[in-house]
Amino acid sequence: MSHLDPVSLAKKVRARDRRALARAITLVESTRRDHRDAAEALLAELLADTGGAVRLGISGVPGVGKSTFIEAFGLHVIGEGHRVAVLAVDPTSSRTGGSILGDKTRMQELSRNADAFIRPSPTGGTLGGVARRTREAMLVCEAAGFDVVVVETVGVGQSEIAVADMVDMFLLLLLPGGGDELQGIKKGISEIADLLVVNKADAGMKDAARAAAAEYKSALRMLRPANEAWKPPVLTCSALEHRGIDKVWAAISDYRQKLGDSGDLARRRAEQARSWMWNEVEETLLRAFKDHPGVARRLPDLERAVTEGRIPAAAAARELLDAFLERARVEADGV
Repeated sequence: MSHLDPVSLAKKVRARDRRALARAITLVESTRRDHRDAAEALLAELLADTGGAVRLGISGVPGVGKSTFIEAFGLHVIGEGHRVAVLAVDPTSSRTGGSILGDKTRMQELSRNADAFIRPSPTGGTLGGVARRTREAMLVCEAAGFDVVVVETVGVGQSEIAVADMVDMFLLLLLPGGGDELQGIKKGISEIADLLVVNKADAGMKDAARAAAAEYKSALRMLRPANEAWKPPVLTCSALEHRGIDKVWAAISDYRQKLGDSGDLARRRAEQARSWMWNEVEETLLRAFKDHPGVARRLPDLERAVTEGRIPAAAAARELLDAFLERARVEADGV
C-alpha cells in the first residue's frame, strides 16, 4: 500500500468504488506509522460525508444465530431501499495472532448483494472484542454511501460495552428459554441494550420464544431505562424463516425517530466522539511509552523482578514512568 494518496482514495470511496473502500478500511486498520498518518488524512477528507447512517451494534451468545440474523436483517433493509455495511469483528488468537474471518462464508446471499458490504476484521487482541479501528471503518463505510452500518461483536462480555460506545443502538440477540440469560439481565446486560430480540422462534419453538420474551419483559420492569425517551422492547423473530425481521427494523426506525426528536441521539454521538478522542490519547501514549528507549531498557528486568516478587508492582511502574518522563523534563528545562 505504498504511495498512498488519501485525497484520491477518498474520491474513489465517495464514488462507491468497492475496491477503494476495502483499501481504505485496510489502511485505517494498519498499525504502521506512515499508514496511520495517511489514514488520518483520509478520514479528514471523508468526515463531511459521514454521520447520516444508522449505526447498529449486534451481540449475543455463541449459537444465538448472529450471522443468520444479520443476513436476514440486511436483505430486508436492502429491500426497503437502504445500503448495508456489516463490520463483523472476529476473535484473534492470543497464542498465534490468527483469526477465523469466516462471516462472509456464513452470509453468502448477503455478500453477493450489490447493496451490501461485509468486512470481517480481527480484534487484534483489543480489550472488549471490537477491532480498535472499527469506529474509523464505520466512517469510511458511511462516506461510501452505506446508510445502515452493523457492527457484529465477538460475543457476550466486555465486547458489548465497547460496541455500545460507538453505535446509535445496541441490539442483544437472545435464545428461547430463560435460565442463565435471564440471570444475565439482572446482572446488567440489558442496561446497555436498546432492543432485545429472541431469535430462533422457528416452527416448534414459537411458544418457547414467546415465553422467553415475556420473562425478559418482566425482568426489564425492575430496571430503570437508560433513556427516558425509550424503553427497550423485547421482540421475537425467526431469522431462519425470515419472520419478525420487519418488526425489528420498525423498532430501530422508531428508536432513531424518538431519540432524534429529543436530541438524545446527537448528544450520544457527541459523547462518543469525545470518548473516542480520549481513547486515542490513551492508546497513543501507551504505544509511545512502550517504544521509549529508557522504558524498553528497564522493562525486562523490572518485569522479572515483579513476577519473582522482588519488587512491588507500584514501585516498578513508578520507575518506568520516571524513565518515560525524564526526557520530557530535560526538554522542559532546556526551553
